[in-house]
Amino acid sequence: MRLLKSTVHPNLQSLEASGLQRNTFHRKAARGIILNGENILMLYTERYHDYTLPGGGIDDGEDAIEGLIRELEEETGAQNIRDICEFGIYEEYRPWHKPDFDIMHMLSYCYVCTIDEQLGNTKLEDYEVKNGMKPVWINIFNAIAHNEHTIANSDKKGMSIERETFLLKTIVDELLGKEERSATKPLPLKAAS
Repeated sequence: MRLLKSTVHPNLQSLEASGLQRNTFHRKAARGIILNGENILMLYTERYHDYTLPGGGIDDGEDAIEGLIRELEEETGAQNIRDICEFGIYEEYRPWHKPDFDIMHMLSYCYVCTIDEQLGNTKLEDYEVKNGMKPVWINIFNAIAHNEHTIANSDKKGMSIERETFLLKTIVDELLGKEERSATKPLPLKAAS
């Protein structure tokens, strides 16, 4: 799968040890891109006041597609997940504030897919419920504008908002062709070349 972008969080001075023990935790995640015209299925999180692509960590023994399907079902209630195509990987290094590690290296495997129109019940984790997370369909341009406003004006923004806003803009550039932009006509979903 192609690399879309690689980033290092500004709070990390260096990825090298330079006198400090730099223990890195490696995490893989799968994220779903589900479009219907200019509308996209997102997760709104009240705590961080942002929109993110649905998805999350890939469990041990699970491949990326299995993780994607499980996460979409849990977070959005998505049903009949199909037509799954690779979109790209977003790589990031960011601070990790838990015992034994001080850096997290995360690879987010992003896939375009189709789901049934009707969403089922979610199975959100306790922390997701406490953070006010909920699945929503939103116009992709409104999601971008909202996240940009949060980046510029909020002191409670999470570390993932930069990734999510970059991905949304890339989705617009690559998957929403000018001649196809219509809120009434779903886009054909295909992998970017």
